[in-house]
Parts: sequence; structure tokens; C-alpha cells
Amino acid sequence: MKKAVLGVVLFLLIGSTYFLVINFSLIKKLVGYNVPDTTEQPTTEPDINREEDGLGFLTVPDGFKISIVASGLTNPRVIAFDPKGRMLVSETKAGRVSILDPSTTLGARGNFEIKRALIEGLKSPHGLDFFPSTSSGQVPSAQTTYLYIAETHQVARYLYDVNTGKITNTVGQNIVTIPADGRHFTRTISFGSNTRSVDLIGEKVFRGLYDKNKLYISVGSSCDVCMEDSWKRAAILESDPDGTVTAEFAGGLRNSVFFTFHPVTGEMWATEMGRDNLGDEFPPDEINIIKPAGPEQKFGARRFGWPFCYGNKIKDETFKPEKIERIDIPTDCGETDAPVIEISAHSAPLGLVFIPSNSLTTSEGQRTSDVKTWPKEWEGDLLVAYHGSWNRSEPTGYKIVRFKVDKNGKMSETADFITGWISENNKKVYGRPVDLKFGLDGALYISDDAAGIIYKLEPK
Repeated sequence: MKKAVLGVVLFLLIGSTYFLVINFSLIKKLVGYNVPDTTEQPTTEPDINREEDGLGFLTVPDGFKISIVASGLTNPRVIAFDPKGRMLVSETKAGRVSILDPSTTLGARGNFEIKRALIEGLKSPHGLDFFPSTSSGQVPSAQTTYLYIAETHQVARYLYDVNTGKITNTVGQNIVTIPADGRHFTRTISFGSNTRSVDLIGEKVFRGLYDKNKLYISVGSSCDVCMEDSWKRAAILESDPDGTVTAEFAGGLRNSVFFTFHPVTGEMWATEMGRDNLGDEFPPDEINIIKPAGPEQKFGARRFGWPFCYGNKIKDETFKPEKIERIDIPTDCGETDAPVIEISAHSAPLGLVFIPSNSLTTSEGQRTSDVKTWPKEWEGDLLVAYHGSWNRSEPTGYKIVRFKVDKNGKMSETADFITGWISENNKKVYGRPVDLKFGLDGALYISDDAAGIIYKLEPK
């Protein structure tokens, strides 16, 4: 009898293991875009023996050099700099936000050393920003500085001591409550200017409902394609810094993980991931300009198509729910906004940033002496990190692309900017770029959640 039971157990164990191996694509669909396909991508560890700095597999623009300035991180995602030049990094899977100080021992390389975990025990922390905002160029004064952290279920703020680089309260003050988890569980935040000229509903000019500074929050969908039961999903939300009022800024966005603001217009530009299971080439991933709703948007927020439409207002004929209960989601693609840029399907665009002018200054208003200038003709160009596909027969992405665009989103050219995170035969992955942030030194910093490192790209 015991032998029979043991045989059944062994059979089930072997069978389940075999099922998991041959059906890994099913697991990927359940888990989501963060999981590389291990059958086609056997490693995500950089080959540190390729060159002295371990980055010989990467191709960067002429006149530039790339280096590793931080390593040993767990799933590093969002980068933020405090007014003193310290780097904060959200380590989402570890439930931690780490703080890294510029190294004083490694000379001109400008490496960062991990000093400490700023805060631990968080639930999938992702988005980071300060208020007053350092990313928008504001110079912090003697007034209170807050660090905002977006977890999967909330945005909380912490008093932050700029001089010591420490938070003074270990329990954050909840500013915005968000539906937790789901297929797309990361939340990204950033402060920006209030660009609305009319109230959420109607045509009243804002007077006191919002501060001139607004907190924007991206929340992905809970599924690949479905009808959400909350306006707080598949959307970008807006709030005042105190969390007094939260509203929907834009909807129909399946997974706009990252967004930034145009340096001239102040308008929001956001990456967007298209749905799965329509083949290798459809639907396209997107870059959208997220403008505030006008009087014609009767529900106070523009719509960008999902789940009924994709790309340039194309109807998704495969999605036909039996019942549509939400009247604020249009099924007519003509009522939605089209993307300004379409990207190859499954590229998984994440971080994006506009190349700034060469007039960068420190938080004290002085230009740093070691800032090296970027080509003048690149000023205002858009850089986008392609995290890379996990569900495509031939992998795509794994690079950073430069777009020449005007303020209206008209693209005149595009070119690969950094390539090589996937081998030419598509059998080996060296990393997956995520966030892109410029430091006060004029360098571009890039997080890599697969390799657990931060890169620095700078002119030679």
C-alpha cells in the first residue's frame, strides 16, 4: 500500500513539473510583463567578462561612454534624485526603497554606494517623487520636504530630511487609496503643473479645488483585456499634494507604466503597452500625449481606447463582452484619442525622458563644473526604454530609442540609441532597461530590473 501511494505521489510530482516546464507561457500570461521567457532567454545576468567594465555587449552613441554605477540591487525600477544628489531607487520585488550616496572613493567615475535601505516592508513600491519636486527643477527651500512613495494599494508621503537623507516618520501618511494588485500592479507617480482650464465636469475655472502643483498617478489594468469595475484602474489619476481630491485624468490606458512632461508645453507624455494574444505584430505599443479633458469630454477625462480599441482608433473585434455596465467607456473608437507614436508590438516601452538643454544647475542654482554637454541638435529629443518582449516568437525591444519630435508630437526621425541587451541571435539577454533619469551632472541614469544594476551614460 505504501509503495502504491509513493508511486502516485512521484507520478503527480513528475507530471506537475513537466506541465510547468512545457506550459511556461501560461505562467507568463498569469504573472505579467515583468517575467522574461526563460525558454528563449536563458539568462538575464550581464556577462561581466566581456570588457573591463562588463558592458562590451552594449552599443552606445559615438562620443559617449556607459558604466555601471550601482549593482547588487533587487529588481530596481524607479530612480529619483534628492536635492543633495543622492539616488533613491525602488526595489519593487524586495518591498524596499534604497538610498545611494555618490561615492567619494571611486574618483571621477561617479559611482554610487548603497548606504542603507531607506524604508522596507512596503507592498510593491514603485513610483517615487519629492514635493517640492526636484524633477521639475524647483529649488527646495526651508519649507517641509516630503518623499512620496507609490505602493500597489496607495500613495503615501513621508517627511524627508534633506540634510541627512532620512525619513523622519516610518509610517507614511496615506494620500491616495488605489485598487491593489492585479495583473499590472506597479504604480508610478510624478508631480506636474495643473494644466486644466475647466473643472472636471462643466466649464468652471479652477479656484482652490487643486493646487497649482498636481500629483499624477498611473494605475494599470487588472487584466489583459476586460471591463474594469473601477475608474481608478487602466487610468492616470490626479490629486492635489495633500490628497484632498482624487480624480481621473485620463482613461482607457491599459498599462501606462511611465510618463514625463514636455519641457516646453508642460504636457504629459506617456508610454502604453498594448494587449496580448493578437499575434506578434498587433496591437502596437504606444506613446500618447495626455492632454486635459475639454468640454466635449463629458466625464472629465480623455479616453485612449482600451479595452475596445487600440492603435490609431482601430476596433478590437475580438473583445465582445456580454454586458457593458460603465457608460463612461466609449465603444466607438472615434470618441477616443489616437497615439502620437506607434511602437512595434510587445516592445514593452517603459521609462521615457526628454533630453534637456545643457544649462543644468545644482540645487543651489550653480552649474556643476564637471557637466559634459550633449549634442545641441538632440536637445528636446525623446528617449524611450524598451523593456523587451516576453510573449513574441521573435523577441523585440531590449534597447533605448531616440525620437526626434516637435512639441505637437510630430515625429521626423527615430533611431536606436543604446542596443545590445539581447544578443543578435536572440538567445541571450543581458538586461532589461526600465527607468531613464537625468542627474544634475548631465548624465543619463538607467535602471535595469533584470540585472539589478544602474547604468550611467555620459559624453566622453
